[in-house]
Amino acid sequence: MPEPPARTAGPGDRLVRIGALVFIAGAVATLVTVAPLFLGTDPFPTVAYALSMLMAVGFVIAGAGLFRSIAAQRRQARSASTAVSPDGPSAT
Repeated sequence: MPEPPARTAGPGDRLVRIGALVFIAGAVATLVTVAPLFLGTDPFPTVAYALSMLMAVGFVIAGAGLFRSIAAQRRQARSASTAVSPDGPSAT
């Protein structure tokens, strides 16, 4: 059985991956900062809570990658539709 062709990375794929990694780092930081509340220990310093904001930053980065990918696909579809004859297929 032949292998499917390798998919090349699109314009926004790298941003989506980076955004996912940053989001995961923020999620871990959030879990770490919330844990002392449940364990009854002293809370972490403010810097730890600031790291929790990485979730939002990662979400925005991934969203930017998604919109960049959408824009590239629209440009590609638009150029493909203008390359087709406006009269449609010929009836010969």
